[in-house]
Amino acid sequence: MAALRVFPLLSVCLLLVHQAFAINDAPCQLSKGNYAFNNFRKRHIPSGTPTTLDQNQWMNFIKNNGDCSRPTQSFLHPNDLDRVMAVCTSKGGATYKENMCISRQSFSFVTVRSEPGTCGIRSVIEETKHLILACNELSNQCLPVHFEGNPRDLKPSNNAKGCQDPRTGDAPSFKLTWLCLLSVLLVIIYNCRN
Repeated sequence: MAALRVFPLLSVCLLLVHQAFAINDAPCQLSKGNYAFNNFRKRHIPSGTPTTLDQNQWMNFIKNNGDCSRPTQSFLHPNDLDRVMAVCTSKGGATYKENMCISRQSFSFVTVRSEPGTCGIRSVIEETKHLILACNELSNQCLPVHFEGNPRDLKPSNNAKGCQDPRTGDAPSFKLTWLCLLSVLLVIIYNCRN
């Protein structure tokens, strides 16, 4: 019986934690991660990237500037910064899913695959694909915060809304998950028994 009395409090806590860590369900919504764009830029558009596909140059670059713990890393050309940022606008990107947008144009970038933790390079390839980026509002501007892989070489749908289209600016919806449903069910059971 004592356990049933704890359930309402636990349920509310679980719901709050779930919402605190939820991903925005549409692009260009407010984000709590104030440094997310700076982290994105540091990871994917750093200055000084090698201009060749030479594995030794990329190994040295990643050892000195990158993160050897990430087995796959993609690097965009610093000259493309404005185009990359434009993916999070209606002109440059279309809504894809959740808070992600897909670029209306393809981009060339370098993908480096390495042995985790060792910086031993397995491959360095140049790819040309449409970018899939998570876009959140930071400092009153919709900016990229995450680079999502595009292994199936997806392209934007002709019917997709623009990334920052006013029609996509709805408030986030409350998505019920099994955890939420279970919590609500337990609260109902608890209240019916008392």
